[in-house]
Amino acid sequence: MAHLFICPNCGTRSTASDRVRGFRREARGCEKCGFAFLFELLDDYYPAPNAAFFACDQSGRLIHCGRGSFELTGLDVEKVIGRPAKEVLGLDFSDGTDYVGQVLEWGVRAQGKPVAVHAEGDLPAKATADLFPAYDDDGGLLLVLTPTG
Repeated sequence: MAHLFICPNCGTRSTASDRVRGFRREARGCEKCGFAFLFELLDDYYPAPNAAFFACDQSGRLIHCGRGSFELTGLDVEKVIGRPAKEVLGLDFSDGTDYVGQVLEWGVRAQGKPVAVHAEGDLPAKATADLFPAYDDDGGLLLVLTPTG
């Protein structure tokens, strides 16, 4: 069975027959950019070329800002690491649902969710959010924001 993965740093998609590296329990890393861990996808997902990637821990705090994140938000990685993604990115989902909390709590993905992004010190932007839970023991989620306006 092939497993599908996506890198939160560069957005590269890959497949592998195993979720770990060789005989070790170490998570798979990105073969293209060398980032330390990948998110597993349960089906095909192709991010838009201008999508912004954010990785969060099991509490919804940012642990990495990947490809496109600076272009969308203007935020430097060093200023946001360890802070709640919803707060830092100013996420306001159009239906009022906290999809970051929902994905973390339920462990299911949420895709195609309209959201207003109002990152600190930046102008508001409209986007579509795709959120994927981490299927490992550490938890967390991958947040992909695609500008729409």
